[in-house]
Amino acid sequence: MKNKKLILGISTIAIISLIVTGCGKKIELKDGAQVAVSVKGTKFTATEYYEKIKEDNITTLIDMIDQALLNEKYPKDEDEDKAVEGQIKQIKEYYGDDAETYKTFLLQYFGVETEEDLEKMLRLEYKRNQAVTDYISKNLTEKEIKKYYEENVYPETEASHILISVDIEKDATTDEKEEAYKVAEKKAKEIIEKLEKGEDFAELAKKYSNDESNNEKGGELGYFDPNEMVEEFKDALVKLKVDEYTKEPVKTQFGYHIILKTGEKEKKELKDLESEIKETLAGQKISDDNSVYYESLLKYRKENGLSWNDTTLEKSYNDYMDNLIKKSKENN
Repeated sequence: MKNKKLILGISTIAIISLIVTGCGKKIELKDGAQVAVSVKGTKFTATEYYEKIKEDNITTLIDMIDQALLNEKYPKDEDEDKAVEGQIKQIKEYYGDDAETYKTFLLQYFGVETEEDLEKMLRLEYKRNQAVTDYISKNLTEKEIKKYYEENVYPETEASHILISVDIEKDATTDEKEEAYKVAEKKAKEIIEKLEKGEDFAELAKKYSNDESNNEKGGELGYFDPNEMVEEFKDALVKLKVDEYTKEPVKTQFGYHIILKTGEKEKKELKDLESEIKETLAGQKISDDNSVYYESLLKYRKENGLSWNDTTLEKSYNDYMDNLIKKSKENN
């Protein structure tokens, strides 16, 4: 829940009235103070919320709710430490040299004043991401999982390639760029003609390939998951049979490739990849529609015991979440 500008505009008199009257529902007492909201046995009093809301907004209460929900389910571990420390390191590399600039940046972009508060916020976001991924994964259908497996999972494949890079000057004109691509493509086609005449792929790679990481090895790439390659390369590779090469040059951001498939292992079974597939599909759903993230948090909180004893706070929460979902849909 990124730190947003103040959304809930309530006057001091209205807040005091909220604490005293309970806003339409009978308020339970906790140590003599009114309980405004509870989740999984943890109760937050109206007084506690009021003290914080004076300087912040509805997101403070939402953070308190999520911390109560997520800290126990997703305890801090090595992966979380690594992710959060990495994010802070990246931020400091850009803005950490000057203390004032760094502080201004934290306040402007993250709404926090100290690195300690930044870490706390990043840890909560990390846990939210885990919760959303798990929630979406749990609700995926067998059909979705099987479809992804059949269409996007490939056996580990061994291949070699010959790369003809495109020689373009930094200040080249559009016509010059087009001409450079034509020259590279023509050269790649000439190499394919040599293969058709029976010349050795490895020897041609050593002589012509511009991929210096493997041209001396005859263009060998070893075994890899085809999904690790750029899309154009992958699409051409998976259509090949073992010992077959591409009959047309394959254009990618790196230039033109001639690809030879030299081996292929057995495809892993679905049961061995199901967890990984679920995580991938969850990430795709969020990437395709950012509102899925906030909708999942809404449902996750409700399913894990979020209940409201104060109708005014409940409305503020729902309005805030509705606004996040609406903005996410607009930005898709």
